[in-house]
Amino acid sequence: MKRGVNMKKITVTILMFLISALVVAGCGNSSTNSGKEAGESSGKTTKISFIHWRGEDVKVFDGLIAEFEKANPTIKVEMNVFPSEQYLANAQAKLLDGASGDVFASFPGAQFGSISKAELYAELSDADFAANYSPNLLAAGQKDGKQLAFPYQLVYNQPIYNKTIFEKLNLTPPNDWEQFLQLCETLKKNGYIPIAFPGADIGPGQFINSMMMNNNTDEDIWAKVESGQAKLTDEWFVRTLSQFKELNDKEYFQKDSLGTSKDIAGSLFAQEKAAMLATGSYMMSGMKQQNPNIELGLLAPITVAADQAVYEGIHTTTFMLGVNALSKHKDAAIKFLAFLSEKQNAEKYANGTGQLVTVKDVSYKTPELQHSATWMDKKTRFQPRYLIANAANEKAVTTSVQAVIAGKTAEEAAKNAQALIDQNIKK
Repeated sequence: MKRGVNMKKITVTILMFLISALVVAGCGNSSTNSGKEAGESSGKTTKISFIHWRGEDVKVFDGLIAEFEKANPTIKVEMNVFPSEQYLANAQAKLLDGASGDVFASFPGAQFGSISKAELYAELSDADFAANYSPNLLAAGQKDGKQLAFPYQLVYNQPIYNKTIFEKLNLTPPNDWEQFLQLCETLKKNGYIPIAFPGADIGPGQFINSMMMNNNTDEDIWAKVESGQAKLTDEWFVRTLSQFKELNDKEYFQKDSLGTSKDIAGSLFAQEKAAMLATGSYMMSGMKQQNPNIELGLLAPITVAADQAVYEGIHTTTFMLGVNALSKHKDAAIKFLAFLSEKQNAEKYANGTGQLVTVKDVSYKTPELQHSATWMDKKTRFQPRYLIANAANEKAVTTSVQAVIAGKTAEEAAKNAQALIDQNIKK
């Protein structure tokens, strides 16, 4: 009997010990997850994912990431880079499980609109590092009064030109359409391809911006097209397409321009076979790497009479950095974004990649960047194509450019593109 009592005491003691252990363990788990990431509270490493499309920036980002990790030893950054077309198509899907793209880049316009509609941007309106940016360059990353992303690059989406060739032939950037055609004719007669045009990929979407900027100066024109208030069969767009056709028919683009990629067009320009490259300032650094002796400038075709021109060129604030709303490591992701937003780090990025940035007071070292920076004082328009909200409509517009180069009339190409937009409006 005595033995039975002792056994009961032992059993009760064991049960009380087990309950106490479970309570302590529960408190420990609660403490780990109370407002801090597990890696930060335990000293373990937190790994964050950084995704973007700029393969040419990898070396510079590798250096910046190494500096960030040295300053933040409990955070590791894994960078993944995808081709731009693939990134446009698949980036949003990669963000959906929260495991990829803790920090991610996005394009302004349709991609930004789609990702923000899916509520995949963490709001950054109150971020301290916002003060590092030029306020007038942040609008592309804003929606409904909230700062969802920070545009990191300032790009001029208009042709690059070879200053040496221009000086040799006593040419200057033209002030109207007739002068632009005369410029191209002079270049052609002297054995140069006037304009290297990457018609197979980015050319139509880039060159259309400066080609239309003065043909229709209404900043809301694409919203009106997408709502049915304006049409691509209207005079201004038909004229834009007819001017593309004129450049092609007069052989101011290289042969088989629709089969020419960005890289091939860039090579024609870097080899000084072409005097202009219909892309943008973002390619100046790459051209300089291919040909260190090339001297570069920026220009935009003025498609109207000089006294009718409102804009001198096109700018875009792009490579918009945001934090995934579904990220499990938001604190670490924001730390990395804050690091990239510091002036000294933005300066390293700018001079290492040859890109202008939206961070204030950055000092630019190369002649190409210094020349590009002079465009900040010119009257430029935000890239109109990025104001097309629907990606299918954007595709219809760029395809119409390819259509006139392939031989269709401007009226026919505009009509076909408008038919596609009409279908999208009805959906």
